[in-house]
Amino acid sequence: MKIYIKNMACESCKVVVKEALEELDLHPLKIELGEADIKEEISIEKKRELNSILQKVGLELIESKGGILIEKIKNHCQEYINSDKAEKINLSDYLAEKIDLDYNYLSNAFSEVTSNTIINYTNLLKMEKAKEMILFEEYNFSEIATKLHFSSLSAFSTQFKKITGFSPTHFKNLKEKRRKAIQELNKDIKEKKQ
Repeated sequence: MKIYIKNMACESCKVVVKEALEELDLHPLKIELGEADIKEEISIEKKRELNSILQKVGLELIESKGGILIEKIKNHCQEYINSDKAEKINLSDYLAEKIDLDYNYLSNAFSEVTSNTIINYTNLLKMEKAKEMILFEEYNFSEIATKLHFSSLSAFSTQFKKITGFSPTHFKNLKEKRRKAIQELNKDIKEKKQ
């Protein structure tokens, strides 16, 4: 039996779902972002118990077809952002291929349920990923733009500023200022000990 779970975003969510299922003596066959295949049928009572466990960590079972579709779209948007494919593929083509439905249908359904567009949602995800990449200093701005499927560094910078209110450089400099402040704090602590 397949069950659908809202708000799964990373590998640790899969672990949490697996542990919750096993706690209820359910046997997961496969767990992916947004869904889990379990060996047995699940009773209404066990569904309630499972949902209660999941809600404690910000996850939730999804029952409606519309909710399941929206979660699939969100999970595939996340996959799209995290993919390291060198080839450039359009998000709309990617989603239509993965979900096997027309992109216009997906877009309309997503907007209707979330009051947001797929593009805007994906750009928000991209900016969170970009901030993480800047903070960890793994890549330069051009590499970040490429990894996040932007057509150019300029397009990335424009979107970054639109969403965060800062240019990528300013955001990076804010991190540097915070680092200096911590270093100065450590220096003050050492001086007080002497």
